[in-house]
Amino acid sequence: MGQMRQRKGNSVILKQMELADETATRALGAALAPLLRRGDIIRLEGDLGAGKSTLARGLIAALTGVEDAPSPTFTLVETYDGPRFALWHFDLYRLEAPEDVWELGLEDALDGEVALIEWPERIEGLLPAGALTVRLEVAGAARSARLEGGADWKARLEGAGIA
Repeated sequence: MGQMRQRKGNSVILKQMELADETATRALGAALAPLLRRGDIIRLEGDLGAGKSTLARGLIAALTGVEDAPSPTFTLVETYDGPRFALWHFDLYRLEAPEDVWELGLEDALDGEVALIEWPERIEGLLPAGALTVRLEVAGAARSARLEGGADWKARLEGAGIA
């Protein structure tokens, strides 16, 4: 992988990869699932159609067995019971104001559960440090993924053979 580059705070670019298709995007989500621990936040960034929900479905299926998890585009949040913790999947695209996220249960999700957040930039100032950010971008018919995080995420990704 080349040298890690510093980003805001203590977050660095850990891995950049090409995702050839939807299957590869789901597979990345599935690969991240066993790495999750209570209190983790996964930030899914990218434009509309970049593959955020596809990656989320792969992660949710691997963690909970729910194969066709609905996108919380209209409900804004869906929760899933995993074997070790609950997974809260937020889609904040339609969020009216950042403080509205508290009504959705963000505080509960951050209190010992796992939060998977699409459009996290809508609540940027409300999220604690230490998240793993997965930035997806359209690259022709494929997608590119950039994973960013701190030293803890670097060690976890390396241990799983991802970074």
